[in-house]
Amino acid sequence: MKKFFLPAVCLALVAACAKQPDQIAAIDVGGDAYTRYSCSQLVAEKTTISQELENLSAKQKTAASGDAWGVFLLGLPLSSMSGGDQEAMIAVAKGKVQAIDRQLVAKNCR
Repeated sequence: MKKFFLPAVCLALVAACAKQPDQIAAIDVGGDAYTRYSCSQLVAEKTTISQELENLSAKQKTAASGDAWGVFLLGLPLSSMSGGDQEAMIAVAKGKVQAIDRQLVAKNCR
């Protein structure tokens, strides 16, 4: 029984760690919010969201690194436990960028 308990606990702790930003999938937010945007508005919105995504990704990398160290040293994903995990916000931002990209293509924006 003991030889199964320790690996199960380690697996649970690793699963609770913050993911790297490139491992986070986009959430489909739909393109309806951007259908009335002009090409220039779409480009401006994409620039804004892309900058936000970069900032969130930097925070997420810090959280993932902090979790790795926390699990290694203390056995706890400290960054995730303290609210440093930005996974949901990154997934939404990636979804918005994809929705904007679809609208750019649909409107033949260059």
